[in-house]
Amino acid sequence: MKERLEETLRRLAKEREEADRRYNDALTAVDRARPETSSLPRPRPGFDEHQLAALNQAWNTLPSPPDIGGMKGRFAGFVWRIIGPYLQRQLTFNSLLVDHLNRTTAAAREANESAGHVIDSLEARFAALGEFTLRLMLYMQQVTAYIDTKNRESASGTLVLNTAINVIGEDLDKRWESLAARLETRTASLVSSHETLRAAVGVAQQASQSLKRELERLRVEQPQPASTGGAAAAQTPAALNSQAFTPALDSFKYVGFEDRFRGSREAIRRGLEDYVPRFAGVHDVLDVGCGRGEFLELLRAAGVTARGIDLNHEMVELCRSHGLDVTEADAVGYMERLPDASLGGIFSAQVVEHLQPSYLLRFLELGYHKLRPGGTMILETLNPACWVAFFDSYIRDITHAWPLHPDTLKYLVLASGFTQAEVEYRSPVSDEHKLQELPPPRTLDEKLITLTEAFNENVRKLNSRLFTHLDYAVIAKR
Repeated sequence: MKERLEETLRRLAKEREEADRRYNDALTAVDRARPETSSLPRPRPGFDEHQLAALNQAWNTLPSPPDIGGMKGRFAGFVWRIIGPYLQRQLTFNSLLVDHLNRTTAAAREANESAGHVIDSLEARFAALGEFTLRLMLYMQQVTAYIDTKNRESASGTLVLNTAINVIGEDLDKRWESLAARLETRTASLVSSHETLRAAVGVAQQASQSLKRELERLRVEQPQPASTGGAAAAQTPAALNSQAFTPALDSFKYVGFEDRFRGSREAIRRGLEDYVPRFAGVHDVLDVGCGRGEFLELLRAAGVTARGIDLNHEMVELCRSHGLDVTEADAVGYMERLPDASLGGIFSAQVVEHLQPSYLLRFLELGYHKLRPGGTMILETLNPACWVAFFDSYIRDITHAWPLHPDTLKYLVLASGFTQAEVEYRSPVSDEHKLQELPPPRTLDEKLITLTEAFNENVRKLNSRLFTHLDYAVIAKR
C-alpha cells in the first residue's frame, strides 16, 4: 500500500510540474504578444491657402466698358464689342475656379481636423489597451502566487494526511512482518507435522497392505473342508483374475472395432501427447492395455524406456511389428510377477472401464506396490457423467464392464494407498454438439424475454451436466 501511495504522489507531482510548465509557456506567449505603445503618424497638411486671398481679390479681371465720346469713343466701343465676350467668359471661368478652390479648401481643412481627432482617439485607445494588457499580466502573475499559497495550504493538510498514512503503513508493515514470521514458523511446524503424519500414514498403509497380502496368502494356502468336494477346490490368484476379467472379443474383431470407432493411430497419438511430459526423466514405464502402441511410440520418441501389455493377440503382434516391447498378458497376472518398486510409471488409457470392480481394486493395489516412491500412475477413461460420452461411446463397446464416475475412480486410487490424486478432464464436447440457446427476442415483450431467459438458463444447466468432457484422467503419485 505504501509503495502505491508513493507512486501516486510521484505521478501527481509530475502532473503538477507539467501543468506549471504549460502555464508559464502560455504566460510568456501572452507577454510577448502585448502591443507596444507608439505614436501614430499625424495627418498631412491641407491645401496651400497662401494665394487663396489674392485669388479671391484678383479673380475679376474684366474692365468696365469705355464711356468716351467722339470718334475715339466709337472706336473704343467697336473694340469692346469684339473682345468683350471673350473677357466675360474669362471672368466667368475665374469666378468658378475661385469658388471651387474656396469650397475644396474648406472641405480639406475639415477632413484634416477630423483625421487628427481620429488619430488622437486611436492613440488613447492603444494606450488603454497596453495598460490593460500590462495589468492582466500582473494579475495572472498574482494568480500563480495565490494558487501556490492555496496549494501550500492544501499541501499542509495532505502532508499531515500522508504522514498519518505513512505511520499507519509502517505500523501495518511491522504487524505484517510479525504475522508473516509467526505464520512462517507455524507453517514450517505444520509442514513438519504433515510430513510426519504422511510418513506415519505411509507406514500404516504399508503395514495394511502387507497384512492384507499375508491374509490372502493364508486363505489361498488353507486346505478346503472335505465337504466342499473337488468342484469347490481352492482357487489360485490367477483363477480369480481370470474370473474377474471380462472375456474379450475375438482379437481381430476388436482391432477392427478400434480402427472404426476409437480413431486412427495419428488421432490417438495427438490425444495422448499431453501425458508424455508427466513421465519426463522416468524409466521402466508400463503401458497397461497398450492397444496399437500409440503411447509407447510417443515415449520412445521422448527417450523414455517403456513396455506394454495387452490381452489382444492381434494388437500385441501389431505393436511388435513396430518394434515395441509388448507382452500378451493381463494386468494383474503380469504385475503380480514384478518385484515391488520396480516401475517408474504406469499408464493406462481407456482400459479401467473394461475391468470388473474386484479386478480393478486388485490392479490399483498392485499399481501402488509396483511403483517406485514418487512414481506416477495415469488412468484415462470415458467420462460417464457426460451424456455424449456415456450414450455415444460407452454403451457402443460391449467389452465395457463398469462405468467409473471421476469421483469414484479418484477415491479408489486414494484408498489403494496413493497419497496424491487429481482429476484432469479432457476432450470437451464441441459447441456444435451442445444444446443451443435461443437468440434474444426482437420485441420488448417482457413475458417473451422472461421465457427466453428461463429457457436459456435451463439450456446452460443441461450443457454443464450432460455435455461437458468426453474423457478424464486420474493422475496419482506414489
